[in-house]
This record gives sequence, C-alpha cells and structure tokens, in this order.
Amino acid sequence: MSRTPATPTTLRTILGRGSRREDRRIGEILRRETVGGMLLLVATALALLWANSPWAAGYTTLRDAHLSLEALHLDLTVGEWAADGLLAIFFFLVGLELKKEFVVGDLRDVSRAVVPVAAAFGGVAVPALIYVLVNASAGPEALRGWAIPTATDIAFALAVLAVIGSHLPSALRTFLLTLAVVDDLIAIVIIALVYTDDLQPGYLLASIVPLALFAVIAQRRERLFRHRPGAAVLLLLPLALVTWFCVHASGVHATIAGVLLGLTVPVRVRTRTPETHGAPRTAVQEGLAETFEHRLRPLSTVVAVPLFAFFSAGVALGGWEGIRATAADPVAVGITVGLVAGKTVGILGTTALLTRTTRARLDPSVGWADLTGIAVLGGIGFTVSLLVAELSFATASPHHDHAKVAILTGSLIAAVLAAVILRVRNRHHRRRAVHRVG
Repeated sequence: MSRTPATPTTLRTILGRGSRREDRRIGEILRRETVGGMLLLVATALALLWANSPWAAGYTTLRDAHLSLEALHLDLTVGEWAADGLLAIFFFLVGLELKKEFVVGDLRDVSRAVVPVAAAFGGVAVPALIYVLVNASAGPEALRGWAIPTATDIAFALAVLAVIGSHLPSALRTFLLTLAVVDDLIAIVIIALVYTDDLQPGYLLASIVPLALFAVIAQRRERLFRHRPGAAVLLLLPLALVTWFCVHASGVHATIAGVLLGLTVPVRVRTRTPETHGAPRTAVQEGLAETFEHRLRPLSTVVAVPLFAFFSAGVALGGWEGIRATAADPVAVGITVGLVAGKTVGILGTTALLTRTTRARLDPSVGWADLTGIAVLGGIGFTVSLLVAELSFATASPHHDHAKVAILTGSLIAAVLAAVILRVRNRHHRRRAVHRVG
C-alpha cells in the first residue's frame, strides 16, 4: 500500500477521519447495534434449538399458525407477519438511515462516498457472480437465489466491530456503516424489482396517495401543527399502515413500504431564531427523523428483528444426513462461498482498483489489513439474506432450508474470521497509540 501523503492537487484521501459530530454519531450506532446483534444471536440460537429438539412440531405449529384480518382480506402466518409486518419497522429505520447518510452523513460528500459506495456494489456483484457460476447447471429454481449472498447485516457487522475494534481508526467504522447502508439500498432495489411475481398495478398506484400525504405531513408538520406537533403522529401512523397495506396487496414486498416512508421523513428542521443583538440566525433543531428513531429503534432492536430471526432461522438440520445433503446442494455452496469469499474479494478488490486507477489513496492511518477485516466482516449476511431466501424458495423446496443453513454458516465463518483479523489489527493500533503517548 502506498503511504505517499496526499496533496490537494494530485491525490484525494479516502477513509479519512470524519468530523467530530460524525464520529460521535457512528459511536452511538455501534453501541446500540451491539445490543441488537446479541439479541439476534440469542433468537437464532433459540430457534435452532427448538427446531431440532423433540418438541420441533411446536415450533412449526407456532410459525405456521394463521392470523387473519378478514376485513382487509389479509391471511398470513405468524412467520409471514414477522417478515412482512414487523420487519417493515426495521426497513423504515433503514430508510431513515439512508436519508441521514445522504443529508448529513458521508454520502453527501461525493469525494468521501465514492469508494465505500463502489465497494458496496463490488460486494454485491462478486458474490452474485460466484453463486451463478456455482449453480449454472443446477437449474432455474436454484438460480433464483442469486441475491441471497449479496447482503450485509448492519446489526451483526457493527456489533462485531463494536466489540473488537476499540482502537481501530474511526474511518473504518464510517466506511463499514456507509458500505452497509448502500448495500441495504441495493438489496431493497433487488427485492422490489426481482422478487415481485404477481404485480397488482392498481394497489401500487393507490399506495402513492397515503405515501404522499405522509410525506406532506412529515415535511410540514411544524406549520400544520404549530401548537401541537405531537398530533402529527396520530395522522402519520394510519397513513403508514395504509401505505403498507397497499404495497403488500400490490405484490411488492411490504418492507419496501417501510423504506419509502422512511425516505420521506425530514432529517433536520431549520428555523429562524432571533438574536438579542444583530440579524437573525439559522438554528438547527431535532427533526422528525430523530423522534421516530428514538421511539422505534427499541421496538426494532428488541422485538421486530429478533422475532423475524426467530421465525426464519429455525431450520431442522436433519442430523448428519441433513448436513451432508446441505453440503452437497450447490445453492448452499454458492451462498457460503459468496458470503465468505465473494464479499471479501468484491469489497477489497473494488477498493484496490479505485486506489490504483484514480487519484484516491487510503488515509495513512488505515492499512490494507484493516480493510481486509472490514471486507470479511461484510460477509455477515443474516437478516436481509434470510429475507431474500424466504422470497427465493418455497417452503416445500429442499433449497429453502439448505439456503438458511448456508446463510448461518457463512455468516458465522465471516464473523469469526473478521474478529480474528480485526483483533490482531486492534492490538497493532493500540500499541501504536501507546507508543505515540509515550
């Protein structure tokens, strides 16, 4: 790696240190995602234990029990409610995070965002290509799962980094968050475009009305509800539910409604505040996005995502015979290799290509070994990968359970490898910090 210092006229430093405000925001995200990652791990372990115990029939009965709303013609199983309903809360927060990155985060600065954004696309393309190559002769059904290994789980990845990386450069945290957010955006587009089998244009067009009303009220809340701004939520909630229903009925996966709603919420509100002396100044107050995140983040972290993981990750391994059958399935092989090797090669290779063919250079505080650990960490698919697996294969298909086992296996391997690499790098940076202080 070149350590030549960047100059304003020739080189552009990437993975540089962000602003103090940005570093503080990343730190807050890491702390809360640590809790979310632990709860995901517990929910997954409980689901696997129950699904492979003598009481496995009880797990299946609970997951497949129907909860119907006849007035709305909704007849979904408990597992489907978790995937289509509860997970929409998670994707709403993803939409908010995307909006924040584009408005106040690193994605607003093209020169800082170009490399993690390109790395995210590389981290999607290479795993998909590996999966397709592995399953080229396996038939069209197997090829439906090409998008499964393309996702990065924000909660798990940031949780690992928070536990391991106490002395890692803050630029790596920003890089991982930006990459994971863009990765989620790509996954959202893939789900909307690829996994919509029976599109109902009427419902899709109808969803525009409540979505537009939601956007107007969210954007003009301070004007419309000047004396009672909290009353806006009483209107926004039913509009969000109507939008979700219309998107679900249209055939597009209902979690897309959550993302669209999140993107309409203002991230910051500017108001004119008079000064005692001089001209009025512009002050920034907390926006509706912060209000929603404060109220919904605990619901998503503690309830929505763990319940989805619980009802999605409970696959029967079938003993050694089942494990051998999974290992022999090209779908499982493509997913595992795609997550572990594909993500690493895609993220690291794209970054290396840009630094060698453009004026961009890594910040001197960041080494290629650091970036390798982050690239491997990107192979933790889990939440979104499980969702794509649900959409790719019918429950009766043997690929359905094999894909989920492969997701859990690949994510675990990626997490362990990344933890080893990043722990070594963390010690290196800690020694350097002590040496500088000394």
